[in-house]
Amino acid sequence: MNILMVHPHDIYSKLEPWTVRVVYIAREFVKKGHNVKLVYFPLQWTNAGPVELERGLTAIPFCRRLGPHILIGNIRRLYNLAKWTDVIHFQKCFYHAAIPAIIAGLLSAKPVHYDWDDWEFKIFEASTEPGLLRDIVWIFIGFLEKIIPRAVDTVSVASYRLRSECEKLGLEEGRIFEAHVGADITRFGPGVSGERVRREYGIEGPLVLYLGQLHGGQYVELFIEMASVLINEHRPDLSFMIVGDGYRSEELKKLTRRLDLDGRVIFTGAVDHTAVPGYIAAADICVACFQKNDVTVCKSPLKIVEYLASGKPIVASNVGEVPRMLGGAGILAAPGDPRSLADGVARLLADNGLRRELGLCARRRAEEEYNWKVTAGNLLKAYQKAR
Repeated sequence: MNILMVHPHDIYSKLEPWTVRVVYIAREFVKKGHNVKLVYFPLQWTNAGPVELERGLTAIPFCRRLGPHILIGNIRRLYNLAKWTDVIHFQKCFYHAAIPAIIAGLLSAKPVHYDWDDWEFKIFEASTEPGLLRDIVWIFIGFLEKIIPRAVDTVSVASYRLRSECEKLGLEEGRIFEAHVGADITRFGPGVSGERVRREYGIEGPLVLYLGQLHGGQYVELFIEMASVLINEHRPDLSFMIVGDGYRSEELKKLTRRLDLDGRVIFTGAVDHTAVPGYIAAADICVACFQKNDVTVCKSPLKIVEYLASGKPIVASNVGEVPRMLGGAGILAAPGDPRSLADGVARLLADNGLRRELGLCARRRAEEEYNWKVTAGNLLKAYQKAR
């Protein structure tokens, strides 16, 4: 099968790490004998040409700038690519990718699949302050997320809540497919060494790690507040590491200073995804913390499956997809509660046997269910239905 995949962001940028989803899935398709052309939208437009990432997989940059002439040009280019493909797949609702994908499918009479992995309307709402321009964009995103699922042949969802939203929009059960997030179980694993990372940052005692973006709707402040509870009430010898970057970075560093944690919480900044396995391997316990709201109940968090694949004991907030993802391979904490997170971490620190048991269970969970091979297989079923 020839598959045309479209992602609205930059597959090469550390500032947009969520693009690993589409790249991993594309590579799984190639392993299964399919051919993939992957359209992406770089942050900086250089008019570069297609690049063959590997045999059967070609990455093609499209312009991301604003303007009707840019949009029309992208529609024309995608229509020409659609002549080659058997199915068009696009991820997220952003207009600069979604509109060309849908129109190209209509003009070429090719089936179109929508990969709905996050509720962007709610993320934008949580990440921005009210104002005229913001409200216009917010309404537009909401309009797109209501129209797009009805305008395509099949939809994949990353959570039960997004499936429910599809059903509210009137989609029949047979058009909705599960496509939860996965991990590369060959790159992430218990055998990966974290010694280089521990040496680089001078870590000698136990390390508790958070992996993720430092943007709105990520709730990293819960991790920092948890660190304060643990140091003051349980283990003053602990180290904490936040792997990732975002516009809230300085605000979060100020919070560590206010809580007298300066130097106790390490901010690594943006890390290339190829280096992430080593950072997780350096940790003794990994944390995924969330509030409970419309954003988090829709998420299928990438950090959790990469913790699972690494065979790490996990403490995570009990919200949305998280309990289903863990499947017993971790300790669940009350959403939005740093003390509950701290209790979970303290319990694991005090019980070596429980840490080993949960680590083994976590790895099995990734091998059996939460890996990109499973996700790609589900998507191929959606494509067959669309065709």
